Amino acid sequence: MSVIVRVTRKYQITIPKKIREKLNIHVGDSLKMRVEGEKIIVEPVITRVKDPVKDMLSLIDKPLNIDAVRLVEESWNED
Repeated sequence: MSVIVRVTRKYQITIPKKIREKLNIHVGDSLKMRVEGEKIIVEPVITRVKDPVKDMLSLIDKPLNIDAVRLVEESWNED
């Protein structure tokens, strides 16, 4: 995918919406910039997971039976 962007007077560019969506880039994300020959390469530092909850749930084989309230109460008694 190729898109033409314009450099502002402060030497800033805007990442077009199609590219932001394709690479899942959000406000506050870090990007790495480097020069290869006569090209500027920009790439995300960390790739976001589209559905982090689904990704985390894929780490376990079956649902866990956890009493979160009991765990919190027990942590209070550890002092």
